[in-house]
Amino acid sequence: MAELDINWVRAQFPAFSEPTLLGQAFFENAGGSYTCKPVLDRLNRYYTQRKVQPYAPYGASRLAGEEMDEARARLAAMMGVKTDELSFGPSTTQNTYVLSQAFRQHLTPGDAIVVTNQDHEANSGPWRRLADEGFEVREWKVDPETGHLDPADLDALLGDGKVKLVCFPHCSNVVGELNDVAAICAKARAAGAYSCVDGVSYAPHGFVNVDTLGADIYLFSAYKTYGPHQGIMVIRRALGQALPNQGHYFNADSLYKRFTPAGPDHAQVAACAGMADYIEALATHHGATGDAAELSASAHKLMRDHEVELLQPLLDYASAKNSVRLIGPSVAANRAPTVSLLSAQKGEDLAAALAPKGIMAGGGDFYAVRALSAQGVDPDHGVLRVSFTHYTSAEEVTKLIDALDQVL
Repeated sequence: MAELDINWVRAQFPAFSEPTLLGQAFFENAGGSYTCKPVLDRLNRYYTQRKVQPYAPYGASRLAGEEMDEARARLAAMMGVKTDELSFGPSTTQNTYVLSQAFRQHLTPGDAIVVTNQDHEANSGPWRRLADEGFEVREWKVDPETGHLDPADLDALLGDGKVKLVCFPHCSNVVGELNDVAAICAKARAAGAYSCVDGVSYAPHGFVNVDTLGADIYLFSAYKTYGPHQGIMVIRRALGQALPNQGHYFNADSLYKRFTPAGPDHAQVAACAGMADYIEALATHHGATGDAAELSASAHKLMRDHEVELLQPLLDYASAKNSVRLIGPSVAANRAPTVSLLSAQKGEDLAAALAPKGIMAGGGDFYAVRALSAQGVDPDHGVLRVSFTHYTSAEEVTKLIDALDQVL
């Protein structure tokens, strides 16, 4: 396939032509990405033409429901799962909480759950609170020097057969290292446990094929994948039907409604089809062909190849800088372009110093308090986090490095 056409890519995101953002380089994508034009177009159309209760027989309502169904079907096809295995919720944090309540009812006190201290709190806290209900919570710990989550350390946690669920991130939102999801899921399954993967920090860099990964649950956020503020979760059918229904009792037979007790945001769900529009257009623009999953995989590779190329110079710079500590790996191929830097200055202060130089970045603990603490970082001091995606240009990375050189 061709090299990523960065000019075409940036033309699909109205933010890059927005006058108030000109001259600003956006490096807080791990907190939420820019929204692509197909999503904005669909959202505007829905609010303008379809803002009625969906699924009634009259025209506007029928079209509203069809657009919601389209979003679910197309995203599921991209991710290699059945349409009803994908559902929407108000946020990934809320989706995880609902899932934890379902498992609370499903498991037997004394059963064990594995969590990590590499996670964002959203995929850790809800599971940890089940300790108050009589379940054993076991912590899979990172290496305090590197932040690495060693799959070999999972063996001892799984050894006695009591573990029924393993919860871990595809990659940490501060460490950035890519965990071997397929191998970990296979290890959990062999031990008789389900797997719950937090994909929030990875999904902005390419939609995964959940079937290939072997995950029983995969969660991510649409607002970090160029879409609206929705949480998206995949639950494989066998598990979804085994867990107790958390929705209205009369919706229990509908898999995608079982774990969404709140009514969906109709317009935002419908607009999520724009994410599929963009990913498929990205792939076909670069000469890819195939079905939805194949086009998604092609787009994924384009995105990752571009990100890896841009990321390595930034990692090399940070590794050579004596005044900072790079959190996570120094090799781009095995990490997301989410880079946390620890220095004598507080993370928030560094972000503030970068702002006048046209760098939009963040500082703090990023709800990864456990991960930072495990690596000897005071969460109150925090880190500077600079994060980008495939629409970031090489010129913007150079601008970031120049600005960092002035403030560090």
